[in-house]
Amino acid sequence: MLAIIGCGNTNRSDDGAGVVVAQRLRARLAARSLPEERAVRVLDAGTDGMAVMFAARGAEALIIVDAAQTGSEPGAVFEIPGHALEAPPRDSYNLHDFRWDHALYAGRRIYGEAFPSDVTVYLIEAASLALGLTLSPPVAAAADRVVDMIMARIADRSEAAHADAASDGDDALQEASRRGGPSPMGKAP
Repeated sequence: MLAIIGCGNTNRSDDGAGVVVAQRLRARLAARSLPEERAVRVLDAGTDGMAVMFAARGAEALIIVDAAQTGSEPGAVFEIPGHALEAPPRDSYNLHDFRWDHALYAGRRIYGEAFPSDVTVYLIEAASLALGLTLSPPVAAAADRVVDMIMARIADRSEAAHADAASDGDDALQEASRRGGPSPMGKAP
């Protein structure tokens, strides 16, 4: 299963970019049906790092989307391996201080093998984090690009699943042929 988690605060303009990506992905995926073993789960985690950690548990792969302020051009998209961003949480009694980068660090240590090793983070450069309910035009365009990038990754995973299933069938047919027995379809090869 692929877990996709949008993070951010939709009351702070471009900080809501990850949440908007999650909402747009949900809308695009609503009409699609995926094989059960290749399911996709999309979550709007807002600013809840603990939700990220819990939602990632048991997933094969994890994608996190959030806004960033690096000084780059607004709307720039960065694709970064999750292990490069995971960080230990600071000592605090406030769960608001537990962010998704802390969730990656803690989840890997708490859940071990049940936490995905395949983690990708998409960061969208914000133009404004001021109070506001809409994304700036360059960030809205970047959110659409990220949705397209993730949809391409989902399509690649689906194609790989179909190729694996076809390969498994071919392997069974070759094994039956080698043994001289009936094929998986009940007919002699």
